[in-house]
Amino acid sequence: MLAILKKELNLFFATPIGYLVIAIFLLINGLFLWVFKGDFNILDANFADLNSFFFIAPWFFIFMIPAITMRTFSDEIRLGTIEIIKTKPITSWDIIIGKYLGSLLLIIIALIPTMTYIYTIGQLAGTPENIDYGSIIGSYFGLLFLASAITAIGMFTSTLSNNQIVAFIMGLALSFFMFYGFEAIDELINSESYDIKILGLYAHFINIGRGVIDTKDLLYFVSVTFFFLFITKTNFDHKQ
Repeated sequence: MLAILKKELNLFFATPIGYLVIAIFLLINGLFLWVFKGDFNILDANFADLNSFFFIAPWFFIFMIPAITMRTFSDEIRLGTIEIIKTKPITSWDIIIGKYLGSLLLIIIALIPTMTYIYTIGQLAGTPENIDYGSIIGSYFGLLFLASAITAIGMFTSTLSNNQIVAFIMGLALSFFMFYGFEAIDELINSESYDIKILGLYAHFINIGRGVIDTKDLLYFVSVTFFFLFITKTNFDHKQ
């Protein structure tokens, strides 16, 4: 597993892919939060918090993470190296988890520089002690759990096609549905009998972002992640 993890990270950083993903993520976030005029600009809001960042970051994840994971298996299928991997003295789970952790670590690396925003809003605030650091920490945990789930989704769609672009589009569509699809259905039906939105990633991400990490939300993210990793393994095992 560690060998696969190391191989994945080397692939990301031996080419411009890893640096490009991190740079684009930080650049777009920086532009929306500090440069572009609008509702997301922290300086224009005259209120020192990171709500704008935690609102837009998940939407960036929906595009960024499938772009990272699209090649994890589609390349192996296209090049025919998937059979070579299967002959190695490692289990399918070792391969799946190694690739999963490699992709997730790249996302975590991209998130680390954004923690400078916490210091920035602390300096901007007239009363730093009034900043809700509990909510900020909770939201970062929420982003990690969200990234974990979307990474598993992206890896699953990567096993469905030998074309990276197709894998990316499927990953984007499925990630979007899992994040906001149930929320939209709940709003459309507007039923008091069924709380459909709790089936989606968005509702649980918002719950964690309030600063209260509930066991139900953790179990949800772990379950979604494991489910997609499991069907990734199942699909991987049937690939020839």
